[in-house]
Amino acid sequence: MSHPKLLDILNATVYRDEKKVFDDFSLSIEYGQSCAIIGPNGAGKSTLLKLLSREIYPVAKNNSFVKILGMEMPTLWELREKIGLISADLQVGFVPDISGLGVVISGLHNSIGLFHHQEITELELKRGEKILEYLGIKSLANCLYRQMSTGQQRRCLLGRALIHDPDHMIFDEPTSGLDLSATYQYLDILRKLLGQEKTILLATHHIHEIPPEIERVILMRDGKIFADGCKTELLTDQYMSRLFDVPLRVVALAGFYQVLPA
Repeated sequence: MSHPKLLDILNATVYRDEKKVFDDFSLSIEYGQSCAIIGPNGAGKSTLLKLLSREIYPVAKNNSFVKILGMEMPTLWELREKIGLISADLQVGFVPDISGLGVVISGLHNSIGLFHHQEITELELKRGEKILEYLGIKSLANCLYRQMSTGQQRRCLLGRALIHDPDHMIFDEPTSGLDLSATYQYLDILRKLLGQEKTILLATHHIHEIPPEIERVILMRDGKIFADGCKTELLTDQYMSRLFDVPLRVVALAGFYQVLPA
């Protein structure tokens, strides 16, 4: 059975506030194809992911579209059940006085907290507890979100994204603000998801975050595709130096990559 493309963009023009980020932008990502989207700040990585999560929309014009899983106008509910999202924007804007278990369960209600009018069922509680256990954070079930470390909050939000058991996961700068221990715990979970055949889209400017299992990289700069292909061909001294406009040296070890000053 053939699947529609996860993302199919043709000639899209996209603004964020008054700024034009994309102009006649095109990109295609196949169903089931995990990718890393790499580029400096302001390259357009987050804008691309916000298109995919329907947080922003392209300018309507002829011979132009943004299709997600084959749909030009999917509902947010359709997407929430198929695509999980974890971003710094979501983390900052979340309701502070909610438990870790509440954070996870809120994913079932498509809300940034749990409120009095929402009825939580026993089945939802059990699903939330199971997710916390899967992520190794059962101890955070009753801990308030505002009392958690950045890494603990990030893992609870990952649980929120996972509670629908989506096939596709979007990570926008997933380890920003995390210390080394929390970073590598998070990357271990990411690799575990890849091993369970989840499709991962990872936007980052830290190439050490790219798991060995992800082979395609999309390099972005100034709202354009700078290069797109296999990471063994693109994660090189030449490409990274040009992408970030500074002399760099790339080192590969055990499937991971690291960037050093040249």
